[in-house]
Amino acid sequence: MTAHRAADGRPILRLYNHNVLGRRAGWDARRRVLRQIVKDSAPDVVLFSEGIVTDEYDQTADLVGAGYEVVHSRARSDDERSGISVASRWPVLDHRELDLMADGPPVYEFRWAALLVSVDAPEPFGRTLVVNHFPEAAAPREADRERQAVLVARAVEEMVGDDDRLVVLGGDLDADPDAASLRFLTGKQSLDGWSVCYRDAWEVAHPGEPGWTLDPANEIVGATMPGWPYRRIDHLLVRCGSTGMPPVDVVACDRVGVEPVDGVWASDHAGLMTDLAPYPERG
Repeated sequence: MTAHRAADGRPILRLYNHNVLGRRAGWDARRRVLRQIVKDSAPDVVLFSEGIVTDEYDQTADLVGAGYEVVHSRARSDDERSGISVASRWPVLDHRELDLMADGPPVYEFRWAALLVSVDAPEPFGRTLVVNHFPEAAAPREADRERQAVLVARAVEEMVGDDDRLVVLGGDLDADPDAASLRFLTGKQSLDGWSVCYRDAWEVAHPGEPGWTLDPANEIVGATMPGWPYRRIDHLLVRCGSTGMPPVDVVACDRVGVEPVDGVWASDHAGLMTDLAPYPERG
């Protein structure tokens, strides 16, 4: 059973996607804010990037609390041991990790990777593939993000084949909606002679609205990246099936952490809380 219902009674699968910024920028205070987001929203599936895992500490497990099964990337930064994770209220059936590191010296300390995690969601959702995609972050390296997007999309198609099961792909994709890597994922252009199509949950729920997830008004952004422009670089996408439509309805997609709580920002990024439901029955 899912814990959430739409206003019309349809069951909801709730996904929470957030770059949590490791333990930087006043972590003890930010921890309380992030834990409250999880408590208030009770997501079914969580996708975190820049989360810490060491022998002594598991940041994702700390933030989501009991009742979740957590999968971490093996790829970790050298300094903080940060990377990507997926947490699920439902059993994890299998998972695969992709190494997305580009040729040449890295610009940042992060290790680019993707986690593809199959979870046993209750009906009507069924076996669901959750992809946490963490590509190259350097602004001039869109060509690397294009290559990485193709690698991840091909891996998804290899896993699902002709199956129209639910696939959600999210994360800190470090690219705006009009970048080639996002245009490829959302079916607006081909790359490497190949194409796929995912629906952008934010665009479905808020067509034409900017939906900034990296906002200079955020004091952490202002302190660490002065002069940085407004950007929507965190995304939640839903794969279209053989009919050309996603197998589920995007009921809601909202930003979280867009205002400080008692002067504390949750992270430098805003998160996304997305509700998916079966399509309404036609009477």
